[in-house]
Amino acid sequence: MFTILPIKGYIDQIDGFYCNGVSAGLKPNGKFDVGFIYSDTPCECEAVFTLNKFQAAPLVHFQRYPKNFKTNFLLINAKNANALTGEEGIEDINAIFAELGKKFDLINPIMSSTGVIGNRLPMDKIINAAKSFDLSAKSGENLSLAIMTTDAYPKATMYEVILKDGSKFKIGSVAKGAGMINPNLATMLCFITTDANVPRADMKELLLRHTDTTFNAISVDGDTSTNDTVLLMANGKSGAYDKEAFSEALRLVMHDMAIAIVSDGEGAKKSVAFEVFGAVSDRDAEIAAKALSNSLLVKTALFGEDPNYGRIASTIGASRIECDPKTLTISYNDVVVYDKGKIVFDKECEIRAGEVLKNQTFKIKCDIGLGNGKFTAYGCDLGYEYVKINADYRT
Repeated sequence: MFTILPIKGYIDQIDGFYCNGVSAGLKPNGKFDVGFIYSDTPCECEAVFTLNKFQAAPLVHFQRYPKNFKTNFLLINAKNANALTGEEGIEDINAIFAELGKKFDLINPIMSSTGVIGNRLPMDKIINAAKSFDLSAKSGENLSLAIMTTDAYPKATMYEVILKDGSKFKIGSVAKGAGMINPNLATMLCFITTDANVPRADMKELLLRHTDTTFNAISVDGDTSTNDTVLLMANGKSGAYDKEAFSEALRLVMHDMAIAIVSDGEGAKKSVAFEVFGAVSDRDAEIAAKALSNSLLVKTALFGEDPNYGRIASTIGASRIECDPKTLTISYNDVVVYDKGKIVFDKECEIRAGEVLKNQTFKIKCDIGLGNGKFTAYGCDLGYEYVKINADYRT
């Protein structure tokens, strides 16, 4: 048995972890744009990365370390993705850490970047800002602000886990992401820290176990970035660990961050769960649910608060899973709008379904009616603001 309690605040509450954000002049008006996470004890670390074939330099740099390496330092910058920069992008990271190593005791330092693709890092600005770091700082809020790009708000979550023997550990995360979000690990940066004494072998296993139902189950616009990263750092300082408890706490953290990201989709006003069940297999349910979360026609209908169930049905059919209109049921929350081939969408039904769509969050439930397969994907609406944000993203 174990107890998991939510905690307000940021990852600076976790024993042995320090963090902050500062301004390097990458963002306008002196906004924070460079941050760090530091552990006073070397951390076990594991990560999962984007499936985009053009992985950014920070991801390649990470993967060149020896297997099972430990680290005590993570550097993050906004406004520049350091992607499509070739070997020079990796050399730039090494040059930054060579300079910082003259001031700080760094062990296999890691870098993570987000922003515009195709430009070399502004080395001097990043180095000068990073040299000003106070590694004893505890400001998770500043870090959260520093890693934001088009995010409307910071994203963080924290839990304390109390085990049966009374021992405790904490786990928390900061993340960023609002655009280029696709169910392929999403396009985001998520940094998870814990003082649990997690065996290295469990870290990758559990990250992969929970990725498919969290970060791989969200979509804003169907685009997959070059820099997607979910990084787990464990310094073991609590001495406490239970695999089942840690797995559930990690799942909660990853789910919280995934939902926060999709809810903050660029210009989005609606956050929607697409629950597909009754499919012939879990895989069929996943295909259909992700097709719904990615569909531009579905997204624009959500934006217009139009309960156009024809777009839902059409998208399921187009996903090419095994399905039959005679067994399909579609509901907005509990308002049934299509029932196994029967037309139930009269004026009263349309009004009730339309009221559901006025909510900020709701479910679209699709019973395929052919089996026991199920999967839930998460998406948002798509409106004018998304076009506006991305039309002038570089400026």
